[in-house]
Amino acid sequence: MSSAILKDKPIKRKYDSSRRQAQARSTKMQIAEVARNLFFERGYEGATIEAIAEDAGVAKETVYSIFRNKQSILAFLLDVSVGGDDLPLPIIQRPGPQAILQDTDQRRQISKFAQEAGEILSRAAALFAIMSSAADTEPEISNRIQELHKLRLENMTSVVHHIAGNGPLQAGLDEKRAGETVWALTSPELFNLLKTELGWSREKYAEWLADILIRVLLP
Repeated sequence: MSSAILKDKPIKRKYDSSRRQAQARSTKMQIAEVARNLFFERGYEGATIEAIAEDAGVAKETVYSIFRNKQSILAFLLDVSVGGDDLPLPIIQRPGPQAILQDTDQRRQISKFAQEAGEILSRAAALFAIMSSAADTEPEISNRIQELHKLRLENMTSVVHHIAGNGPLQAGLDEKRAGETVWALTSPELFNLLKTELGWSREKYAEWLADILIRVLLP
């Protein structure tokens, strides 16, 4: 038998994509966190791709390949802030909102909702202000804000619909108007105003929101 036949064949190693994916995600989150800090320190215009890349310790081509542009970085940061992580799961489908929708007690639903709204706004409202300031010069961001307003109204109306399913709303108040009311009271702009001008904490906002929604929505 020839030595060529006896020679061991090289073993093909199975390509482990999980490590590569984890590294890519880590780099993406590192760039995003650096960008967040620069947006707050320098504003949207001052936080250049070059500055983000330098602080993140990567080439600017890496930033472009992952995010395409600065608008996409800001949109990603807002999505992460709203959801609390980078999982591609709509906010309404997450455990907190689902617990609200599935509860059968109206006042408990509103209380849970107020707590959830306070947590989300405490993470996302400041970034939304950055996005709003950038909308004046960035049409893509302006369009994104309009989409966010529309989506948030749909979500608030859905919450109201589930609350109304457990009992009556205030006399003369339909679900459409109730949804618009909740949408207005949970706006990032109002949260930022209460926080910056009155020094309200997340807890105080949530307590106020629960109280006013019970008064406005329920008999």
